[in-house]
Amino acid sequence: MTSTAPETLQGQRAVEEPPSWQQRLRRFGYTPPPKGVAGPGLRERLVPPYTRPSERMWSLLGLSAGAGERVWRLAGWGGPLLVALVAGVLRFWNLGKPHAVIFDETYYAKDSWALINQGYEGAWPKDIDKTILNDPDSVLIPTDPGYVVHPPMGKWVIGLGEKLIGFEPFGWRFMVALLGTLSVLMLCRIGRRLFRSTFLGCLAGLLLAVDGLHFVMSRTALLDQVLMFFVLASFACLVLDRDWARRRLAAALPVDEEGVLRPDADVAETLRLGWRPWRIAAGVSLGLAAATKWNGLYVMVAFGLLTVLWDVGARRTAGAFRPYVAVLKRDLIPAFVSVVPVAIVTYLVTWTGWIVTDKGYFRNWAEEQDKIDGGGFWSAVLPDWLRSLWHYESEVYTFHVGLNSPHTYESNPWSWIVLGRPVSYFYESPAPGTAGCPSTATEKCAQEVLALGTPLLWWAACFAILYVLWRWFFRRDWRAGAIACGIAAGWLPWFLYQERTIFLFYAVVFVPFLCLAVTMMLGAMIGPAGSSERRRTFGAVGAGVLVLLIVWNFIYFWPIYTGTSIPMDQWRNRMWLDTWV
Repeated sequence: MTSTAPETLQGQRAVEEPPSWQQRLRRFGYTPPPKGVAGPGLRERLVPPYTRPSERMWSLLGLSAGAGERVWRLAGWGGPLLVALVAGVLRFWNLGKPHAVIFDETYYAKDSWALINQGYEGAWPKDIDKTILNDPDSVLIPTDPGYVVHPPMGKWVIGLGEKLIGFEPFGWRFMVALLGTLSVLMLCRIGRRLFRSTFLGCLAGLLLAVDGLHFVMSRTALLDQVLMFFVLASFACLVLDRDWARRRLAAALPVDEEGVLRPDADVAETLRLGWRPWRIAAGVSLGLAAATKWNGLYVMVAFGLLTVLWDVGARRTAGAFRPYVAVLKRDLIPAFVSVVPVAIVTYLVTWTGWIVTDKGYFRNWAEEQDKIDGGGFWSAVLPDWLRSLWHYESEVYTFHVGLNSPHTYESNPWSWIVLGRPVSYFYESPAPGTAGCPSTATEKCAQEVLALGTPLLWWAACFAILYVLWRWFFRRDWRAGAIACGIAAGWLPWFLYQERTIFLFYAVVFVPFLCLAVTMMLGAMIGPAGSSERRRTFGAVGAGVLVLLIVWNFIYFWPIYTGTSIPMDQWRNRMWLDTWV
């Protein structure tokens, strides 16, 4: 199929004078395409190639060109696996310490144990935690239903670890630590695909591996780390789907006599992309995210818009004159069906344990209501379990929007990015000679688990966010837009609930995207390919120093991430801000 558009129109973008709005944006750093100079070929713009090391690098390493090629191919998975291995060792080391029920583990560890064993959460006695720690085998699971305010998926995950390992701290933290490790591997591969660079992908994963908030959340049985994993998995699936769709478009476009791929308006506007398995996988992941905590719904909306806009960009690049109309006709309904209905079905499946039993909280509400009012239209068209679930969810929604009880560690989302008020999960003051406190200490030691992001990483991310926004707005860089979307989806919705009791550790959902933003900024510091050796050297030194400082910062705060006993003076030295105490 060939285009009916004149050849001059097809190549017009590369030679025409930039519009006046582009000229006006020069003062802000926008660089319009030079007149008469063509950019990358169409195939490279649709599916950019991965960056390959130069032959000079292989010669410096004493490798032949063939050996270097094999190393480069192995590094695509070898590098991310190595970074994930480091992250896993850090997260699983001494995972059962502190041997205590810390912070909200008192809810999720017990609810998960009941859910995995009987299909619904029970009403636990308030004083049962010490018995669980001392003799878990003697603890009976309560059969009376418990009122819980979060969907079950995260508790299924935690409960799986308890079923495999046991009803103890290591057991209820096991699956969360595993997902935290796998998220580092995922981010390495996502970064590699975004930036087309194995080095930058591994760098993004390394930053996530040494982030204090992600580290602490990986070692605590809370739901937010599970939510983060499914959000990141959905983003990975959509990035894979983006490449898949653009390769499909490239394969359908015509090639001229010289073997050069050419845009074609007819193909770009009418081609049906058909079955898109990665987008369906994203719908499943988004459903699992919402089934862990409801703020996953905001992510679903943001990522749904993002994937549709990616289709607009792909069809425009392929030559569509009206890309929005083309997407409206060809892609919008398939995209909606692939994400929203799939996510809804996935969400409902996670409630299977509650549905198949008759003892869950509000499980029999519909039947009892029919006895009171004699039933009605909805009782005739909807199953009882669905009406009961709807009532349960409406009650939970009322609880969440009205949650405004003051808490010592609550914080405003404005302060999250600068780590204004972290949450202390565990704190004890052992006497000298006990619990790891040196016998020579002149006062009690401090033993704390503080959910605090690595400060230098987060403070660098403040600048990285500004860089990403500038890059997206003025350079129209889709990678920057994707990263900004991930940050916004996890952060901005909390600004709608200024009166609600919220905490900084909710920010773990967008920590991977902060790491991607910092990585993009570091890549800009190093400089693009083709820069002078002097420029690249100074940039690499500056970026390397920043990364080393971030790693040092993580090591410095290690004791208060892991609950290690340290002298009180050392603990005070780590309280850089008064609000951290």
